[in-house]
Amino acid sequence: MSTYVLIHGAGSDAWYWHLVDPELRARGHDVVAPDLPCDDDAAGLREYTDAVVDALAGHDTSDVVVVAQSLGGFTAPLVCERVPVPLVILVAAMVPRPGELLGDWWENTGWEQARREEAERNGTAPIGFDDIEALFFHDLPPDLKAEAMHHERNQSGTPMGERWPLARWPDVRTRVLLCRDDRLFPAHFQRRVAEERLGITPDEIDGGHLPALSRPNELADVLERLRVAASH
Repeated sequence: MSTYVLIHGAGSDAWYWHLVDPELRARGHDVVAPDLPCDDDAAGLREYTDAVVDALAGHDTSDVVVVAQSLGGFTAPLVCERVPVPLVILVAAMVPRPGELLGDWWENTGWEQARREEAERNGTAPIGFDDIEALFFHDLPPDLKAEAMHHERNQSGTPMGERWPLARWPDVRTRVLLCRDDRLFPAHFQRRVAEERLGITPDEIDGGHLPALSRPNELADVLERLRVAASH
């Protein structure tokens, strides 16, 4: 049995994982899905990491798999500095560089240009953050989309004003899982960033930026496949 630690992304909460949680438990694992203090302007990466580590209290930490969504990619490696972790899985996640000002991540990775290129290929205009439904919820069924809208939280900009504190990526086996229909981080962009920053060729899954909602069973299957592969 492993303990899956599920870290949500920006402006969200642990509800994001509520469909994946039972899928992993049905496969015999423990699941920890903490709420990060994302709407607290006094909270930065240290507090986000504290929230994850504190949530692990009382759980078996002999075989921890950390799964991080989107902005959670900044926190996951910091957890590895405080808890023995054999595997990190980044799901449509942001990958920092040592010492990088996190607010510069967008420009440093060429994100805006990648989105323009993706829009040109599709014959559309880039979708802005003012259209949350089209950007994030486009592949969710109506009832789940409505519920997801109620779980939006304000995302403090405090972490984006910090520099990522590690001197290098932790010595932990790491996998990257991209979403082929992700409208925030296009697939070609994620492939390039994973290669440039981690030297990793990503695994891939269909669906948009929120696969834990749109494809929970498939996501759980992929997480399990990656976990088993990492154990050999």
